[in-house]
Amino acid sequence: MPNNFDLSNLALKALAPANEILYDDKGLPSIMVKIPKMTYAQLGLGASTATHPAFIVNGQEVDAIYISKYQNIVQNGRAYSLPGQDPKTSINFDAALSACTAKGAGWHLMTMMEWGLIAQWCKNNGSMPKGNNNYGKDAGDSVYQAIPTSMDGANIGRVATGTGPLSWSHDGTVNGIWDLNGNVWEWCGGIRTVKGELQILANNNGADGANPQTAASAQWMAIKADDGTLITPDGNGTTSGSVKMDWVSSACKYDTTISDSAPGAHGCTFESVNCSANIGDATKLLLQALGMFKYDSTAGAYNGDYFYFNNAEAERSFYRGGNWGHGAFAGVFLSNGAPRSSAYGSIGFRSAFVQLPTA
Repeated sequence: MPNNFDLSNLALKALAPANEILYDDKGLPSIMVKIPKMTYAQLGLGASTATHPAFIVNGQEVDAIYISKYQNIVQNGRAYSLPGQDPKTSINFDAALSACTAKGAGWHLMTMMEWGLIAQWCKNNGSMPKGNNNYGKDAGDSVYQAIPTSMDGANIGRVATGTGPLSWSHDGTVNGIWDLNGNVWEWCGGIRTVKGELQILANNNGADGANPQTAASAQWMAIKADDGTLITPDGNGTTSGSVKMDWVSSACKYDTTISDSAPGAHGCTFESVNCSANIGDATKLLLQALGMFKYDSTAGAYNGDYFYFNNAEAERSFYRGGNWGHGAFAGVFLSNGAPRSSAYGSIGFRSAFVQLPTA
C-alpha cells in the first residue's frame, strides 16, 4: 500500500472508516473489509479458544484476512472490488481463481473457509444480511431497491455493487461486506466434491495461490469422519472412512458411505442437513467452520436458506449466496455446486487478501 498521503483513502475513511483500500502489484485499488483473527468461541461455535481455520495458512496463523467489500469486476484479467459496478459474471471457476491470483502474492479467490467464517459471524451477531434475491429487492422487502445493471426479461436481474440499503451489508453498517445474499452466485475456493466425497485444502491454504486447486492437484484432502483429520483421497470418491454426502429422508446426511439409490442433484434446507453417528464432534466443527453444517438446531434459525449438492458427478466446485431470483432460499448459508467449467450470467466471485506468513 502506498505510504504517501492518499486522497482516495481519505475519502474512503470519511464514508466507511473501518474499510481499507488495498493495492495489487500493479498499484490498482480494491476496497476491502478487514476481518481480525477470531476463535471458534468468538464466533459462537462452542467454547473452544482455538483459532478459526480461516486464519491458518500453510500451517501458520495470520492476524487478519481482507474480504472484498463488493462482488468483483475484472479489468485486464484482474479482479477488483469497487462500488457501483456490474459484477463480472459468465466466468468459470478457474478463470475466477486466475483473476484473483494474478493480482500478486496473497490475493486469492474467497475460500469456502472464509465464507463460512463470515456466514457464522452474521449468524452469531444477529445480522443475517438481506440482498437482491427478488428481482432487484429482497424477498422480505417491498420498498428498497438497488440500481439495476441487467434485466431478466421484464424484471431486474443484477444490480450495481453496494447500491442496496444497509440491510444488504453483512453487519448492517456502511463498513460491511455487501451482496452476500443474492445478486450473483459466488465461486468459493478450497473445496470440492468427488462423487459426493467432500474434499478441501487444509485450513485456509486456498488463500495461497501457490497451492494449486486444479482437478488433479495433490493438495485436495478428504476428511476423516470420526476425528476430522485430513487424509489422502483414493481418487474415486470412495476413500475409506471419509466424509461423504448421502441423501436420506429427503435431506443431505454426512456419512462414510453413500446409500442413495438415485445419486445426483439434490436439495434441502440448510437446517435439515444432518450427520450420521459416524461423524465425530471434531468433524462437525470443521463442517461448521466451512459453513457447511448447522450449529444452531432451532427451527428457522437459518431463514430457509437452501443447500444443493450433487453426489454422483466426478467433480463439483461450489458457489454460494444465490442470485437475483432465489427469493427466500437465498442467503449466506445457501450453497450449490457445478462443474468448474460452468460460466453462467448468474455466477460471479469475490477476491480476498491475506498477508502470507513467511517460513
